[in-house]
Amino acid sequence: MSLTLVRNDFESFFRTPFAVYPRDTPYVSPMRSDLKRYLDPRKNPLLKAGGALEALTVLRDGRPVARATAHRHPASNARHGLSRSYFGFLDAADDLEALALLFREVETFARRHGDTEVMGPFNLTAMQQVGLVTEGFEHAPFTDMVWSPPWLPARLEELGYSAEFPMSTFHFSPADVDRNRLLSPGAKAILESDDWTFAPIDRKRFKMRMEEARHCLNAGFDANPMFVPLTAEEFEFQAGEMMWVLDPALSSVIHYKGRPMGVVICIPDLNPFVKGAGATYGPRALWSWLKMRSRPKQAVIILYSVLPEAQGQGVNPAMLWRVVGALQQRGYVDCGGTWIADVNGASLRQLERIGGERLHRTHLFRKTLTEVEA
Repeated sequence: MSLTLVRNDFESFFRTPFAVYPRDTPYVSPMRSDLKRYLDPRKNPLLKAGGALEALTVLRDGRPVARATAHRHPASNARHGLSRSYFGFLDAADDLEALALLFREVETFARRHGDTEVMGPFNLTAMQQVGLVTEGFEHAPFTDMVWSPPWLPARLEELGYSAEFPMSTFHFSPADVDRNRLLSPGAKAILESDDWTFAPIDRKRFKMRMEEARHCLNAGFDANPMFVPLTAEEFEFQAGEMMWVLDPALSSVIHYKGRPMGVVICIPDLNPFVKGAGATYGPRALWSWLKMRSRPKQAVIILYSVLPEAQGQGVNPAMLWRVVGALQQRGYVDCGGTWIADVNGASLRQLERIGGERLHRTHLFRKTLTEVEA
């Protein structure tokens, strides 16, 4: 049986996980149109700003069996003093020979750009889907979470990659949360003060609120490992379509005397729709949408950030108190939380306070390259 590698063949790249994973696995693909947009150098700000990318697919006898992007994030390398290429959108059958061919090409890409290490998965930056699942393979992901099969971590280790930067995703039942336990003295003072107000993120003021959200994100995450501040174009590219799926009761920017000081973005979980639709807007999509609307409601917190000058004053628990109350009032039965690194003790403590349970354990995988091509 012969192996071939093809570059930038979108159809084979998109089809790979559908070809290698049984239908009953928890895997959920990005929507086909979104994936195509992410990989388009004319549309993705990461690529327009000088980031290189190749979409690689390995075929065995013409059938896709492994895929990954090989890409660079120049702003991350410059900010953190790295010489690194990345891989992302990694999906593969349990086929070491195919994976070896795939990662030889990823490493060739890195050497061609003068990089000394490869790390991933990043789909495509640290502010998008990150990591490879290492525990919790039985659990379905929420929107903006990853799922990968149990054989991939061991296969990557066989190819010389080592696991690092442990992270976890979480979920909790809003109905089980006692909101009053969330309220610190600072949070109570914020909720009782006219100087502090919550501004919902709705369609009418979407652009203004999202620019405030970007400001809170960039300031609040500035010291985090791997973080690179997002430009307005990058943030709109990643989050702009969220306007059409928002439940305005769940997401807000908190202001102090009119100044944005924190943000929480919580959206309905779209993964049941995406999976049922086959990740494509077609005949199945309408039926999948109607079916999802009849299911118990799920949501996912995808962004939570407070400006440094407001940290430690009760803003975090005040925002959490509000979003949990909205989830309860709107009848959401389950809520997910996207990845939190082990080094982020403050966020992990917040999850503990609402009874969050770990859904997945994830890691990044890194390899140092011994030779660099001239």
